Amino acid sequence: MNNQVQEPQPKPGILEIDMYVPGKSKVPAGVTPHKLSSNESPLGPSPSALEALAGIGNRLQDYPDGQATALREAIAARHGLNPENIICGNGSDEILSMLANAFLAPGDEAIFTEHGFLLYRILTLGAGAKPVVVRETDCRTDVDRILEAVTDRTRIVFIANPNNPTGTYLPANEVKRLHANLPGNVILVLDAAYAEYVRRNDYESGLELVSESSNVVMTRTFSKIHGLAALRIGWAYGPRKLLDILNRIRGPFNMNSAAIAAGAAAIQDRGHVERSVLHNEEWQTRLTEGFEELGLKVTPSVGNFLLVHFPKTAGKTAAEADTYLTERGFVLRAVGGYGFPNALRMSIGSAEANLGVLKHLKEFLD
Repeated sequence: MNNQVQEPQPKPGILEIDMYVPGKSKVPAGVTPHKLSSNESPLGPSPSALEALAGIGNRLQDYPDGQATALREAIAARHGLNPENIICGNGSDEILSMLANAFLAPGDEAIFTEHGFLLYRILTLGAGAKPVVVRETDCRTDVDRILEAVTDRTRIVFIANPNNPTGTYLPANEVKRLHANLPGNVILVLDAAYAEYVRRNDYESGLELVSESSNVVMTRTFSKIHGLAALRIGWAYGPRKLLDILNRIRGPFNMNSAAIAAGAAAIQDRGHVERSVLHNEEWQTRLTEGFEELGLKVTPSVGNFLLVHFPKTAGKTAAEADTYLTERGFVLRAVGGYGFPNALRMSIGSAEANLGVLKHLKEFLD
């Protein structure tokens, strides 16, 4: 009998994962907090969503609809899609996780860009596969470099479009060029969490490309423009054959009733979405101009956040600015883990919060 002490061991890749660290939220006691670290909506959710949420309070004893039918049908109606091509999840994170678990195996490879969402690396390693990180060009996804990285082991290419934390985007013609040159057994995942904010004629979220293809999946979220981050609502549009595979590993009740009801109501409130877009456009411009007047560099963004770069001068670094702002109640996101050790990402917040950041940064830099 072997008396050696044995312990459970995870499969290869798990211990290589650095745990995801969300944006911080704490400020010193007695200071009014302005959380600008998680790209949350400053306008909050639609009143229709809140009303729908209140309506499920007397049905908490009932299991939710395992197919999230009302939510899928509402999404389909809003975008002119077939609900059979839609799957919903506990945030788009769950759908990305299902894709990795279903299509990545040990020895496989998944490609993503150097400043892409940290979750792509986590999910790839968690599936036992190899992460392949491709350099960007001027903080933008480089299609040629991605295509050069494709091998016979590539199974998924993750593209955040727009990208977080840079706020840059890949034009529709470049997305189509990337897809056209990928092998048919490689899934192109278009993570379009910030799509509703984009107002560029050459941008497409991926709906059209999915409709024309057998190996493209587009994911979306209700956590950003719809202001429902607490309920964790995500969805994907994809070919029915791929979604059939995901539904085989999806939890039977992965969406709760509150999320289904609130999400279905929120996506129908176009007025609330438009107000959110207008607020974002106004402050995207005002903040960018304000930061540049202070001598700071801002990566051009189409999302609801800005990547602000600080000088390397002692006493004026991003880390020191972060501490200074936090002490005054303004919480931004440090992005060293994304490859930007001397930058902060700021979610576009309320007018009060935005003006406060500009005011205190001026004091800091002076």
